[in-house]
Formats: sequence, structure tokens, C-alpha cells
Amino acid sequence: MLNMIKNFAADESGAVTVDWVVLTAAIVGLGLAVMSVVSGGTEDLTNKIGTQLSGQTISTSF
Repeated sequence: MLNMIKNFAADESGAVTVDWVVLTAAIVGLGLAVMSVVSGGTEDLTNKIGTQLSGQTISTSF
């Protein structure tokens, strides 16, 4: 029984899964951080584009 516990404690087959979970969580966190930083500038640029497009006139004659 003691030998089975030692083998279980030394088994590293789940360590790769834990590494992938941690790396994936880090990438998602980094993506959220970048999105929160960039979203303000993107929203401002979107408003400027909308203002420019709404002020355009379309000439229907040549």
C-alpha cells in the first residue's frame, strides 16, 4: 500500500495538464488586459469615424 502511494505521488502525467491550464489562463488574462487598455481608443476612433461619415454629402449628379 505504501508503494502505491509513493507511485501516485511521483506520477507526473497530470503536470502537463496543469501547465496548459495555467498558460491558457495567463493568455486569457493578458487578452482581457489588452482589451481594456485598447477599448477606450477604439471607441473614440469609432465615434470620430461615425461623425465624419454622418457629415458626408453624396453627390448624385456629375
